[in-house]
Amino acid sequence: MRIRALILRITQQFIHDKRTMALLIVAPLLVLTLMYLVFNGDSYKPALGAVNLPSAFASALENHDAEITSFPSQEEAAASLEKQEIDGIISIKEGKPDIRLEGSDPKKSQAIMMLIRTVQQELLSSSAFAPNAAASDSSDATASSADGLTPTASPEISYLHGGEEMTSFDSFGPVLIGVFAFFFVFLIAGVSFLKERTSGTLERLLATPLKRWEIVAGYIAGFGIFTGIQAVLIAIYSIHVLGLMMNGSIWLVLLITLLLSITALSFGTFLSAFANTEFQMIQFIPIVIVPQVFFSGLFDLDNMSPWLRWLSTIMPLKYGADALRSVMIRGQGWQDIDLDLYILIGLSLLFMAANVLALRKHRRI
Repeated sequence: MRIRALILRITQQFIHDKRTMALLIVAPLLVLTLMYLVFNGDSYKPALGAVNLPSAFASALENHDAEITSFPSQEEAAASLEKQEIDGIISIKEGKPDIRLEGSDPKKSQAIMMLIRTVQQELLSSSAFAPNAAASDSSDATASSADGLTPTASPEISYLHGGEEMTSFDSFGPVLIGVFAFFFVFLIAGVSFLKERTSGTLERLLATPLKRWEIVAGYIAGFGIFTGIQAVLIAIYSIHVLGLMMNGSIWLVLLITLLLSITALSFGTFLSAFANTEFQMIQFIPIVIVPQVFFSGLFDLDNMSPWLRWLSTIMPLKYGADALRSVMIRGQGWQDIDLDLYILIGLSLLFMAANVLALRKHRRI
């Protein structure tokens, strides 16, 4: 009977805790749905720029679902590659394919090279690239009869960013820096601010002449000192100890990580206003943090459906991860990442303003 009473009490406790019941039922379904939509998206289709490419070669690439965009000159193709509108440029030089890859994603680079090799093998066995009868007795017996292309020739490969030595960790590392900085700051800030409220410290501050915005600014600045230290340590350790690729300015990396941490700090303190216990604060993780990880850049957003891809625009973590990748992998400067940083600053101010409004439910000053 005592065990039965204990079971009944726990059951009633769960039933009356609507937040926990929602987390128990809704959160797993939400995460599983996101995983299904992310991992069950379209397969990668290489986007290639073609410059004076033989029609047979271009048609063979398109038959393998490659998206081919023709450019009149190498300069225009290079400008499109720099803007990440295409993943690579292919042209023919001295009878062999000349390939220039964007290079910031090793998986895409490998997929393009595999596609080129497959197409070369197909063209070698096709009649369009059969050796000329007149040249069958010469050393050029393998020469192509189509626009001077030699299908057996090994392609010349160059990279705009990265290189053959670039690893998957180099590609994902900048995103992981953002993920860990955001996650730990969000959790620690939310729990700490909640503790200030539940211990009565916040109520005593509200009874002083301090205004709500001064309280929020003070907490953000106070916590920000330690989140700044954490951001610096994460960035320096990842680059100088783990050896992540670093082609840009270390100061920009530190600035991005700091702004991302401040965004997480303001977001965590804001959401803590809607939690009554540390357990309830942790409940926000599968609803707030997990979706941001999916849309941060760890997974290729280009393969997702357009109606799902737009969700990334409301994820603070995406802007920080994009900026870190641009600096660390592509070596870009302030003018290339300023929009991402302005968005992070704007989101931080938005969450701070929302936090000021959330304090009204405690006591109006």
